[in-house]
Amino acid sequence: MTIVVLKLQDVKRETEARPKKCPYCEGRTFQRWGKVNKPVKDVRVRNVKVYRYRCCHCQRSFRGYPEGISRADQSERLKQFATICWTLGLSHRGVSLILSGLQISLAHISIWRDVQTAAGQRKKHNRKKSVRVLGLDDAYVLGWGEKQPVLVGVDMGDGQVVALGHVNEYDPAAVCRWLAGVVKHLGVSVIVSDDLHTYRIVAEKLNLGHQVCQFHVRRWVGQALKELRKTVPKEWQWVLDEIDQLIEALPSQGDRRLYALWKQLKVRRSGTGKPLSALDQLRSLLLRLSQHWQSYCTFQYEPQVPWTNNATERAIGQMKMRARTVRAYKSWPGMHNGLLITGTLTA
Repeated sequence: MTIVVLKLQDVKRETEARPKKCPYCEGRTFQRWGKVNKPVKDVRVRNVKVYRYRCCHCQRSFRGYPEGISRADQSERLKQFATICWTLGLSHRGVSLILSGLQISLAHISIWRDVQTAAGQRKKHNRKKSVRVLGLDDAYVLGWGEKQPVLVGVDMGDGQVVALGHVNEYDPAAVCRWLAGVVKHLGVSVIVSDDLHTYRIVAEKLNLGHQVCQFHVRRWVGQALKELRKTVPKEWQWVLDEIDQLIEALPSQGDRRLYALWKQLKVRRSGTGKPLSALDQLRSLLLRLSQHWQSYCTFQYEPQVPWTNNATERAIGQMKMRARTVRAYKSWPGMHNGLLITGTLTA
């Protein structure tokens, strides 16, 4: 049985240390100026002691809140708990109902604000990150009446979603414009994706390393070989076996061997408008694999580069599951925040 433990913000009943500086003038000398009992909404704590201080430099007073408490009525722990409940599939009103069972009265609109605040905090965190290897894949999420294309960028180091774009992955120019900003901001040097031609074009234009997910490669190559075995003449069946072995072993010089096999297949091509013969299809497969071979093997010589794009697909799977229960997003900002929070809790 799997047990998931969530680490939430600690909440103290009173301040354990004096503030280090004044929030107004950053002065470091102040005196205590009273104490109040502040009622808070939390799963455990109902009241906290808050001390007031008066700055000896600017003469202004301010409050020193205990850990996990701010000016808001809710504790930071309750905000996190409400956001997690929403991420796991409950509606805003559903989360409000759950909290009422804990004797906490919290309106559904307050829970909506908690989710938006959490998304804002995640955006600030992402602005400070440095991501060397970025996983990319497209998701189609229901929003404002129809499915919307969303390009998802995941840090392959920790599996966290770090970038979202309202971009169609079949439009290389749009993907390049969006990804150029992400690369500049995060410092990306390698992308991991499926075998779609768009990502090859973009990686080349932006001078990025590129690793194609081996799961996708082996799936489509295996299917192609299965179909070719039915039609390729027996005297050339050994070529199919060798392709299978090369894909399994991924030797660094595999592209040269594939090109040599391509040159051995000197066959007359089908006429214009006619379907390709079995040997023509085999030649096309050999040439494609040879030309793109290095993008299949990047993980062998680039540290921290995985050989699959599973982390991105896990995040997208969680996003799609949550999107089915929100009855469609109403705007891109709302979709962006919802998907960002959902992707944050998948790693």
